[in-house]
Amino acid sequence: MFRKNLIALLVLAAVFTFNSCDKDDPVIPNEEELITTVNYMLAPSGGGDAITLSFLDLDGDGGETPTITGGTLAANETYTGTMELLNEAESPSEDITEEIQEEDEEHQFFFQTDIAGLSVAYNDQDADGRPVGLSTTLTTTSAASGNITITLRHEPVKDAAGVADGDITNADGETDIEITFPINVQ
Repeated sequence: MFRKNLIALLVLAAVFTFNSCDKDDPVIPNEEELITTVNYMLAPSGGGDAITLSFLDLDGDGGETPTITGGTLAANETYTGTMELLNEAESPSEDITEEIQEEDEEHQFFFQTDIAGLSVAYNDQDADGRPVGLSTTLTTTSAASGNITITLRHEPVKDAAGVADGDITNADGETDIEITFPINVQ
């Protein structure tokens, strides 16, 4: 009798133990980093001073209005672009750029503009040969004014139609940050 009760107790304990490790247990998602500062530094190939498009929002989304600084670019010029993202709400500030480099297969920048003759090409790739956008080439042609919108997507569908060419239409994923900078091309 004791043996039967012991076996029944062991079987019951095993059932509860295996059920507590169910595959349907909730998974705590990886919390996104706070991005308070974005700098898009553009160095002209013809020499001269670099231009930095900047975004600053130290209190995060929903607080004070962010400070956005656009720039004036030269017509018929090629610029080497470098993205820098920081969380300056922490002390010392956290370099989010490093995290994007480490998780490059899960991130992609998109550059959209309403300025005719302004284009952005990717200079960097993830391990699968798909674009990231931390390093770019921006090219201008004729004088014009307008905006450039830079969007960072987390877990985009990088093999979807047009995404490798910078078309955000089929990218899906979640937007980590989206900023519109005013631009003058002279």
